[in-house]
Amino acid sequence: MWAYIVRRILYNIPVYLGILLFVMLALRVNDPVYAYLGKSADEQQIQQKRENMGLDRPFYVQYFSFVGKLVTLDFSARSWEQEREVSDIITNAVPATAMITVPSLFLTAAISITIGLTCSFFRGQRIDQTLMLLAVLGMSISFLVYIIIGQYVGGFVLGSKGMGLLPFEVEGYNTQLSSIKYWLTSPGHAISGWLKFCGLPVLISVIVAMGYDTRFYRAVMVEETGKDYIITARAKGATSKKIMFVHMLKNAMIPIITRVMISLPFLIVGSILLEVYFGIPGMGRALITAINAKDFPVVEYMSALFAAVVIGTVILTDVLYAVVDPRVRLS
Repeated sequence: MWAYIVRRILYNIPVYLGILLFVMLALRVNDPVYAYLGKSADEQQIQQKRENMGLDRPFYVQYFSFVGKLVTLDFSARSWEQEREVSDIITNAVPATAMITVPSLFLTAAISITIGLTCSFFRGQRIDQTLMLLAVLGMSISFLVYIIIGQYVGGFVLGSKGMGLLPFEVEGYNTQLSSIKYWLTSPGHAISGWLKFCGLPVLISVIVAMGYDTRFYRAVMVEETGKDYIITARAKGATSKKIMFVHMLKNAMIPIITRVMISLPFLIVGSILLEVYFGIPGMGRALITAINAKDFPVVEYMSALFAAVVIGTVILTDVLYAVVDPRVRLS
């Protein structure tokens, strides 16, 4: 297995280097110096600013310098806009993003798989038709519409700014939630704070993803119901619960793993909108801020991190195939 992982990593190195090259080239289409100094700056100021930013060097020198820092895990480059080290920005942003993406991933998978199993068991009946109708309707609505409606209903009507029936806040974040020590010493306050600032974004994320995932899992489970092992299990008198949650679910793990792992990068991208609209200082918001400010160091390092997550997800998916299914061989 480890030999396979090493080979896959080596195969993906050119892909990763190509992504970094594309990002750096795309950023340099417009000179950021004028965005910081304005058009009225003289030539000496422009040249001095370009040197301070490191843009006076040839592009290939900038590229290999950036790759070298990534190889040595050197994130000490300073943000042009915030004048902080990129490592500091990422360290503060990753936990805030994880507060949304990790619960969303597990809740979406658990709920969608359960609904998919239910729909396949009651295939063609009213409960199946109703759930699939709701799934299609959910897929047809924009993510932004969910955010707007969620903020109004969950925050201003039922939340803390309205009736107070729900603990949700429309905007803000408690930085203590990013501390493991806070969760260990004050778990009650931590859960309360998480519900207050992250509960509504997670709920919206789950609702958005459920429409797509439910239809996918239903199709997978319906296909499994026609397999010979299901017919044999029924003939032997196995209960419906055992067939669904033991036989069917176990044999459907390959497409389930594929769907869950594919959803992970999209959850990170989806968190960008949630973080911007809910004022959560995560990676998505930091990336959008850096792009608007033409803050190249932050954009480059975050893009490199996102690309690494996607490539790592693909490799991990193949490894999980072999773990859950003995018939799969990594070679």
